[in-house]
Amino acid sequence: MKILKKIAIGLVALIVLLLVVAIFIPTTYTVSVSTTIDKPQQEVYDYVKLIKNQEHYSVWVMEDPNIVMTYTGTDGTVGFLAQWKSEKMGEGEQQITKVDGERVDVDLRFKGHDEEQKAATIVKSISENQTQVTSEFYGHTGYPFNIMCFVGKMFITDAQTKNLANLKAILEKK
Repeated sequence: MKILKKIAIGLVALIVLLLVVAIFIPTTYTVSVSTTIDKPQQEVYDYVKLIKNQEHYSVWVMEDPNIVMTYTGTDGTVGFLAQWKSEKMGEGEQQITKVDGERVDVDLRFKGHDEEQKAATIVKSISENQTQVTSEFYGHTGYPFNIMCFVGKMFITDAQTKNLANLKAILEKK
């Protein structure tokens, strides 16, 4: 019986420790990954502003061959809405909120999550035939779940890195 009591006290102490640590961890975070693509800025921008093109380079979309995508509006313009339903990736939508020739900003909404997330693709010219593409994700996780931000950031960073590698391969083949 004493061993069970010690285990219970240890578990409670661990939970209290995690809750205290979570107080000091930010509830908002940004994940930013960049790559250089050997193509002119306008060509890269014209490709990434079209959300439908993510079907060719996004690991999240390509993860489920049975994903159902629904599109509303004019792709590449403010207000365009892409919705998905997937057994592997869940349900959600992204909506373009800004296109300005250098950035494409989207709001992300995931079914079952109250908080809206945001993401951006930033496309800047380095030289006449080189472009830097930066994929950013702006996350928010409320207390006490913010303790898990480190894990979430690792998954997002990994996926963004793969997305940009796929994008680079597609555009540099053209």
